[in-house]
Amino acid sequence: MSAARLVLLLLVEIVLMLVVMAAVLFGGAGTWDWPGGWAFISLFGLLSVVISLWLLAVDPALLAERMKPPVRQGQKPWDRIFLLVIGVGFLGWLALIGVDARRMGWSHLPPAGQAVGAGLMVLSYLGIAWVYRTNSFASPVIRLQAERHQTVASTGPYAFVRHPMYAFALLIFVGAPLLAGSLWGLTVVPLAAIAIGVRAVGEERMLKAELPGYEAYARRIRWRFAPGVW
Repeated sequence: MSAARLVLLLLVEIVLMLVVMAAVLFGGAGTWDWPGGWAFISLFGLLSVVISLWLLAVDPALLAERMKPPVRQGQKPWDRIFLLVIGVGFLGWLALIGVDARRMGWSHLPPAGQAVGAGLMVLSYLGIAWVYRTNSFASPVIRLQAERHQTVASTGPYAFVRHPMYAFALLIFVGAPLLAGSLWGLTVVPLAAIAIGVRAVGEERMLKAELPGYEAYARRIRWRFAPGVW
């Protein structure tokens, strides 16, 4: 695929994603007059565009892999169900943030709290960029990328934890509701951590069985998400 076509598809994908997210978020809020909601959508969109264009420059093969459909040949069947459940749950979470922060006004955060949320989102994307730079096989689906000659990633953040992508992604579930002004949105964080943890364990089973060298790596790197925690 040419770089121009990849950029076009990338921008279309991001715009469609933002339209759906905004529809659910502001639908929950019941109004478009919500600065916190616009701040969240704007920062999320900006970070998505910046990291995607950066990835296009440094690792176009990984970007192409991540832009493929969420259901693919070779993907574990249970992962297809997981992604469907997570997708529905994510939209429900956005609606909850809108209901809490704007429609009902249950939460009230000072600007400093919202600034912390924005900082956590930026930190999350910087961490994810580190993962991308280290691991060219960071696919969004659970499958062995034999056609790309997948190997074990063990440097960068992978020298500290086995699943740094998941760890950095969890920061979004903390930062986004804070930026939007919703404390109730934080109630999803434990559920997201458990769900992603279950997926990580399933992914490890696949990698130990199918990817040479992963079992030895897992024995060497004890922690999955955070050193000293889990």
